[in-house]
Amino acid sequence: QVQLVESGGGLVQAGGSLSLSCSASGHTRSTYIMAWFRQATGKQREFVSYITWPGDITAYHDSVKGRFTISRGFAKNTMNLQMHSLQPEDTAVYYCATQERVTRARDPDSYDYWGQGTQVTVSS
Repeated sequence: QVQLVESGGGLVQAGGSLSLSCSASGHTRSTYIMAWFRQATGKQREFVSYITWPGDITAYHDSVKGRFTISRGFAKNTMNLQMHSLQPEDTAVYYCATQERVTRARDPDSYDYWGQGTQVTVSS
């Protein structure tokens, strides 16, 4: 059973920056994907970014390209999301997720394990 623990998030003014981290434990395979999704109030959960283990292949939703950066953390099995130039439309609960099947990486239904979510609020 994989467990994910998120940290970071909070309240920031438009144009500001925030960082999120996700720590994973319990992976049974050496190849997997870790991703960030977000869900704004009244909207469906949407893909934000993913990174592969190993290989560090990354991908981003078009709306965050050039503003968000996903990376591995210094600690083993940790993932970070650096968010810059935040806008009110980035306001959402951000979820860390992981899957070991390595398939359909932008589809939330492909992910088996989820963190508890962390709130990101961007004020205008």
